[in-house]
Amino acid sequence: MSFNIKKHRDDLLFIPMGGAGEIGINLNLYYYEGKWLIVDFGLGFAGDSCPGVDVIVPDITFLIKNKQNIAGIVLTHAHEDHIGALQYLWEELECKIYTTKFTATVVKAKFHNAGITIKDEQLIILDTAQAINIGPFNLELVGLTHSIPDNHAVFIRTENGNIFHSGDWKFDDNPLVGKTSNIEQLERLSKEGVDVLVSDSTNIFSEGFSGSEGDLQASLTSLIAGYQKSMVVVTTFASNIARIYSLAKAAEACGRKVILVGRALWRMYEAALECGYLQDLKPFLHDKNFSSHDRRKLMVIASGCQAEPLAAANKIANNDHPHIKIAANDVVIFSSKIIPGNEKRIYELMNKYCKLGVEVMTEKDHFVHVSGHPARGEMARLYEILKPKVSIPVHGEAMHLHAHAKFALEQKSVEQALEAEDGMVIKIADNEAIPVGHIEAGFFGVDGNSLIASNSCILRDRRIMRDNGIIIVTILVNNKGELLKEPKIIAPGMFDPLKDEEYIVSLSKEVANNIKNLAKNSKESIEKSASSTTFKFIRREFAKHPKVITIVESVY
Repeated sequence: MSFNIKKHRDDLLFIPMGGAGEIGINLNLYYYEGKWLIVDFGLGFAGDSCPGVDVIVPDITFLIKNKQNIAGIVLTHAHEDHIGALQYLWEELECKIYTTKFTATVVKAKFHNAGITIKDEQLIILDTAQAINIGPFNLELVGLTHSIPDNHAVFIRTENGNIFHSGDWKFDDNPLVGKTSNIEQLERLSKEGVDVLVSDSTNIFSEGFSGSEGDLQASLTSLIAGYQKSMVVVTTFASNIARIYSLAKAAEACGRKVILVGRALWRMYEAALECGYLQDLKPFLHDKNFSSHDRRKLMVIASGCQAEPLAAANKIANNDHPHIKIAANDVVIFSSKIIPGNEKRIYELMNKYCKLGVEVMTEKDHFVHVSGHPARGEMARLYEILKPKVSIPVHGEAMHLHAHAKFALEQKSVEQALEAEDGMVIKIADNEAIPVGHIEAGFFGVDGNSLIASNSCILRDRRIMRDNGIIIVTILVNNKGELLKEPKIIAPGMFDPLKDEEYIVSLSKEVANNIKNLAKNSKESIEKSASSTTFKFIRREFAKHPKVITIVESVY
């Protein structure tokens, strides 16, 4: 279904451009009276379809075309899946960013590291619970607990309806870092009227409540106390400030000093200190101090809980870290949840540690993690407080959104639940959410210093070469198009140069014979014949479909 904005100038529209069909890459658009409001600007982890790419960012082609009408970007919190794409794409828009102090501090640091200049008037710092007009939208921030400070939902007021955009959240009466959720404000907004709830679906399959960070701290302390003769390594999300606090307090209770390993962890820690958090913790040590201390009296907090190849947890497991050295009988705790899509590489990392004789603990077998997202009990409570008429689940894969929609319809106030998808244009009017079109909402892979479109031939060719290898056929001809020598075959990932010499020779002869039988010896016809012959040969002999590159060179 195509989309013509001219037909909807007076409408209130919602368009998820990321996060409605996958975990991560959260980017949401609201449209009203000719202006666009962007809520969050996140990245996601790349899957197997993107060889050589670690993270992906949303395709904002639609936004670039409409950037003169962008009222601003509102960031709910400082997690990478909500702010991570800014350093790659913000310069395409250069619109104002509105957020709370901690998130702004992290954004500034990320921009500085990326060599991006942002003026003070372009990064507006708001207080949690503050109301502000951004273009035609009247917004009110609502403080909700999460695993990072200064997290907030966004209440969006328009004459066409009120929308509560939750962002990430949970209810935690003992969050350790930051404030508890503002229940009084939620109840006041409920009385004002919530027409649509756009909300987190991450833990829709988890019953009960997600658990308290305070309870987790006690569990971590007890577990770590049982390993007095071992070094303890904990890997968690770098942005989980509450978890860093819990771990530091657990280490202190067990007489351990803490070494922080990973640039992302240090960046978040320094931002927290700048904003007044973590002030009662003893200063963390740098990794270069490792050899100066008794390893049995150390806790190492390392980045890379999702097994990112260049992160500290992976380097330690591979014995590639310049300072931190793991040993048999040490303990490694994965104080985190596995993000869907990362299962394979995380299990590979855990297996590396196990093969080294290291004790590995995960949330599956020990109480070492509580989620920052709401389980069904908390979700039911939010619905009960806000009493929304319409639910639009986001922040999840298709199965999460489907389950959330069914759950929403079980709540007393909800009359409609719409399963959105990235790019779907949704009109909000008269207590109803109506799909009215679709815009392009793909992604780009971050490939070194460049971005690659999801449908790029580069990624397609990489997938082919990864799965089937590559064959390069080099052909030398004279000015008449006649072969000067047998074609040269190089086939990395397809042939073993020593063991498969017989196949290489046979393929070369078959290519040569077909070229000799051509009626016309143009470069184009020679290249076409060689490529076709090679492809058919490999399919016949090996049932594979490699990338075939044919090079025809004329020698005079």
